[in-house]
Amino acid sequence: MTATPAPTPESAPATPSATDRPKRVLLAAPRGYCAGVDRAVIAVEKALEQYGAPVYVRHEIVHNKYVVQTLERKGAIFVDQATEVPPGNIVMFSAHGVAPTVHEEARRGRLATIDATCPLVTKVHKEAVRYANEDFDILLIGHEGHEEVIGTSGEAPDHIQLVDGPEDVAEIEVRDPSRVVWLSQTTLSVDETMETVDALKDKFPQLLSPPSDDICYATQNRQTAIKELAGQAELVIVVGSKNSSNSIRMVEVAKQAGVPAAHLVDFASEIDEAWLEGVTSVGLSSGASVPDVLVQEVLEWLAQRGYADVELVKTADEHLTFSLPKELRRDLRAEAASLVEE
Repeated sequence: MTATPAPTPESAPATPSATDRPKRVLLAAPRGYCAGVDRAVIAVEKALEQYGAPVYVRHEIVHNKYVVQTLERKGAIFVDQATEVPPGNIVMFSAHGVAPTVHEEARRGRLATIDATCPLVTKVHKEAVRYANEDFDILLIGHEGHEEVIGTSGEAPDHIQLVDGPEDVAEIEVRDPSRVVWLSQTTLSVDETMETVDALKDKFPQLLSPPSDDICYATQNRQTAIKELAGQAELVIVVGSKNSSNSIRMVEVAKQAGVPAAHLVDFASEIDEAWLEGVTSVGLSSGASVPDVLVQEVLEWLAQRGYADVELVKTADEHLTFSLPKELRRDLRAEAASLVEE
């Protein structure tokens, strides 16, 4: 038998260079609005339709610049504290939740309130109250200063300690190591949260876990999709605002998954064309507070630069919806007026 000679360098098939390979966008699914954000944004819109402007909102209803600016144009007024709202008005609490003291401030300020807290955040609040009533020490994994953490901590300030990552664990002290439970901010990185939990369990072997995972389904799904994109793309772009915890975590997850570059942008205009140099596959997703119109603008921007081929990378289906806040079924303008007359 005569051996087939190996191909010479001249006859070997050429490996296509990055510039020769077709350009494509890997579009994550699911992405964008989660059920809690959708509920909160619709709640503001419905309140404006039913009661007219102004409707005050304590803090940003969700952490997205475009959404806030759009609602402002419709008549929403965003304030830092309920105490800034004139008596006899309506104030809405954001999807991130508030402490009981904020509800009390609104009552003292003679304000009608709409609570747009995400039900999954409310679940964590209820867990905090339950474990505090049972006299547990509660270790809340989250980022200091985040609105959700402030709200949850306010439910049981004498029982809750914040743990902002594994590096904090060494300093944590509890009254009784057999009565300790961990809870978490809903928008964290799943992997980093479990790293903190593992460190806490090493220190407190009897550490109790919450009845169900506190990190919300949408956060987990978007991080799973980002990991999938990171394995196939040279660049990942996440659409989201700089103060959006879940969007920031998505960029971090992409980098940890090995993508060469990952960036967070609010708008297509913030993309640097230099990021595309040598890139044939761009992964694209968006945070849980981002309307899809902003993703479509990025797709158009990329198409104009040769990335017209869009492949959907689907890792989960999402069908969860939440009912609107019950306060929208009442005449809040009349209630607010009666509070001033009292």
